[in-house]
Amino acid sequence: MAKIIKDTIHANGIDISVYSEDLQNDYISLTDIAKKREGEYPGYVIQNWLRNKSTVAFVGLWESIHNTNFNCIEFEAIKNEAGTNSFVLTPKRWVETTNAIGIVTKGGRYASTYAHKDIAFEFASWISPEFKLYIIEDYQRLKEGENARLSLGWNLNREISKLNYRVHTDAIKENLIPPILTPQQISYTYASEADLLNTVLFGKTAKEWRAVIQMKKETLEMQQQYISYLC
Repeated sequence: MAKIIKDTIHANGIDISVYSEDLQNDYISLTDIAKKREGEYPGYVIQNWLRNKSTVAFVGLWESIHNTNFNCIEFEAIKNEAGTNSFVLTPKRWVETTNAIGIVTKGGRYASTYAHKDIAFEFASWISPEFKLYIIEDYQRLKEGENARLSLGWNLNREISKLNYRVHTDAIKENLIPPILTPQQISYTYASEADLLNTVLFGKTAKEWRAVIQMKKETLEMQQQYISYLC
């Protein structure tokens, strides 16, 4: 199981929990957001939001785009019922009935409901457009800090590798390269040993590290563009 990274958004005096299992898909507490309107019974606020036909259509569309296991048949039944006076939809029912992944319910003493940031921002807008902007502003601060930490860690590893590079290459030259090798074979030997060392120390070759960093940069850029669009 991936490590869960937790953080907190501070929006207009309310602390809102955020967690991620992969540093790409962030889930924000709807329970904390709902406290802006109802501090004692935030769960009722979430249920009232889910009763809206437009809400059901939105979360259903999100699941259709991002969730290959989404139960579209059950979704259609819920969508047809949404908006009627007798319609009630809890987060737990939504998840269990449709196999949804955009909304997550956590039980226990401190039971709460989380949603993917796309859905959480939509919920915040329903609570208060002004409050939504406070959330987006501090969420962007978190992402910028996260990106800075990732860059710092990457640069630190690079500096450590550079300090040890000469020791590594000298050892290869003295022990692994016979005088009969061609320049191309020598270059291949250095590259192979460097990849082996990177794999042992960091779990990835240099090429794989570059791919990971590039993916994180592209993800951050997409998140910032999305936030700018919402603003």
